[in-house]
Amino acid sequence: MAGIGIGIVVAVAAVLLVVLIVIGIYNKLVTLRNRFRNAFAQIDVQLKRRYDLIPNLVEVAKGYIKHERETLEAVVQARNVAAAAGQKAAQMPGDPAAMGALAGAEGQLAGALGRLFAVVEAYPDLKANQNMLALQEELTSTENKIAFARQAYNDAVMAYNNQRETFPSVLVATPMGFQEAQLFEIEQPQEREAPKVSFS
Repeated sequence: MAGIGIGIVVAVAAVLLVVLIVIGIYNKLVTLRNRFRNAFAQIDVQLKRRYDLIPNLVEVAKGYIKHERETLEAVVQARNVAAAAGQKAAQMPGDPAAMGALAGAEGQLAGALGRLFAVVEAYPDLKANQNMLALQEELTSTENKIAFARQAYNDAVMAYNNQRETFPSVLVATPMGFQEAQLFEIEQPQEREAPKVSFS
């Protein structure tokens, strides 16, 4: 009789230990997921700041480069596409489709801004305009902040994915709906470069 009682106590203790381990793993995954979502929120703040700067930059440039309407329209269009992709990614940080769309849109925006700054170089009065210089400086600062925020986000995603994929977490993560999170990477080499800003 005593052997049966000890067996039951051991079985209950083993089940309780497994439940506590599962709870611990679940809580760790939730914490890491919330960390990468918060890290993306920091990227989102900087992206919105950049999206707000771009219309001002275009307005300043409009007065000087009237013959470059296509370039200005391309910047505005790329900004709008990137802003829309940013909103979708903010709703689902880490989602592979949303992050891929954002990375592609950001690459297009970087290319359009690069073309705008190349055009600006051809207009000495515009290059010397104090508003243009201030906007270019703010944009450069924002680009740097985006790069740092993206690095923090990617680090948080990597920590989450590592936890999610290691044993015994993998036994809890998949059945409980913890999906793999996507890094925020820009894949084309020319898109990896921030827009060139010249103050000369």
